[in-house]
Amino acid sequence: MPLMTTTGAGEAHRPAAIRRVTLDHPWQWLAAGWADMAAVPGISFLYGGVFAAIGFALLFWLGHYDMEYLILPLGFGFALVGPVAAVGMYESSRRLAAGETPGIAGLLAAFGRNGAQIALVGAFLLIAFIAWVRMAMLVFMLFYGAAPPSLDHLVGALFLSDVSLPFLAVGMATGAVLAACVFAMTAVAVPMLIDRPDTDAMTAMLTSVAAVQRNWRPLMLWAGLIASLTLAGLALFFVGLMVTLPLIGHASWHAYRDLVE
Repeated sequence: MPLMTTTGAGEAHRPAAIRRVTLDHPWQWLAAGWADMAAVPGISFLYGGVFAAIGFALLFWLGHYDMEYLILPLGFGFALVGPVAAVGMYESSRRLAAGETPGIAGLLAAFGRNGAQIALVGAFLLIAFIAWVRMAMLVFMLFYGAAPPSLDHLVGALFLSDVSLPFLAVGMATGAVLAACVFAMTAVAVPMLIDRPDTDAMTAMLTSVAAVQRNWRPLMLWAGLIASLTLAGLALFFVGLMVTLPLIGHASWHAYRDLVE
């Protein structure tokens, strides 16, 4: 189905045409993303370093208010806001594919290409992130009461206590529903807005949903890889995010290029 964007209030949004991909494609996206990182290591690691620093700042802030138990939900929240946070990586990969040399100043131009529509997707992701954190707080309160575990007792409380299994089951089930909805609506939305400046946010998100519907098996694998890479970055006390987040960003550009005609 050809791409159509809205030019009038009564005109319908329609998604772009979607290609079918196979289960080996997510691995190809990661390989292509790694190649892009190798091509622009300074930009990639600087970008990742910024988010690693944000992670450290969040940990300090949570510790100040005795809310360290939220570090994992906030960490995985990086994956929720990632589609907008990785705009610079999308632009780097776009420029590399076009035979250009990406630069720091040029990355900011990506927002100027379609800034208003990217901001709309960002607002949606911010709402989803707030809902994610509030839901995590409610689940913690449900199982641990008004005194959730501190950081030094967090691992034992989450995995070795009497309520570990029901807590993890409820937390993972509720989190998976929200994460799946957000992923379906944003998997290729922001790269599409950068690549096609005449596209609006609604069309980009509908295209993303169509891509997930048509390729749900490969994209389930892709979502699992994103979650695993994010967890690996968090497990290394945020330092790993310097590698994993830029890698996901670059690879997501190649996912968009493979999925959307």
